Amino acid sequence: MRSAALRMAELEVGQALKTVYQRMEQGFLRRPPNSSKIPPRLVAVSKTKPVEMIISAYNNGQLHFGENYIQEIEAKGNHPDIVAQCKNIKWHFIGNLQRNKINKLLNTPNLFMVESVNSIKLANSLNQSCSKYQSLVPLHVMVQINTSAEENKSGCHPDEVKEIVEFVINQCPNLKFCGLMTIGSFNHDLSKGPNPDFQKLISCKDEVCEHFQMSPEEVELSMGMSNDFEHAIEAGSSNVRVGSLIFGARSYPAKGQGDNHLTNSDEKPK
Repeated sequence: MRSAALRMAELEVGQALKTVYQRMEQGFLRRPPNSSKIPPRLVAVSKTKPVEMIISAYNNGQLHFGENYIQEIEAKGNHPDIVAQCKNIKWHFIGNLQRNKINKLLNTPNLFMVESVNSIKLANSLNQSCSKYQSLVPLHVMVQINTSAEENKSGCHPDEVKEIVEFVINQCPNLKFCGLMTIGSFNHDLSKGPNPDFQKLISCKDEVCEHFQMSPEEVELSMGMSNDFEHAIEAGSSNVRVGSLIFGARSYPAKGQGDNHLTNSDEKPK
């Protein structure tokens, strides 16, 4: 029998999810008629949060979850309670992926997408490793772009996007190119106009669609976090990464712990 505390957690997480989905729908309805028709997907970023909160969100209908750190996604994905109670969960890896950690990542049951492919070398290594995990083939991937040109953020240069996409499409049979992702600069002031990082990602999408003769519906955009996901959806995002609005504020590991401290989710490391 579930404890009273767990039932209360499910109610709180459920209400938070309901609010986020309502706001997502409002952003979708505000899209211009000529914008993307892809409905937005919510990736609940469960970084630093316990398994119990993930199960609570899953029990409230949430299927897609995102993690930044290899050790967290592997541990949570293989946790016996997650395996037993969340059979249809879909994991997104959204952190900076090092090639020597790929096999640990692929050891995660129900890994659905890697949103942070940022080089041909990484794509090639991921493709080769996937051949050993037939249950993951083809693995959905996005190409991450550093639209803000900040040194502390991962992602390829916008000029490299088409080359990486072409390599994934033509040389990586175990990968499925799905779209483009950006972190972008934090806390853009919308009173100064649309987020330039979102506009840059949209421009990259337009170039990819034109170059590879793909329809706009074939290329997703992963942009938008807790502080700006409505604006991102209105601009055309089909994948938003929201954590603190669902699970509450996070406690980050001390420097030197974990695989990566560049956050691709919805908060600056504190």
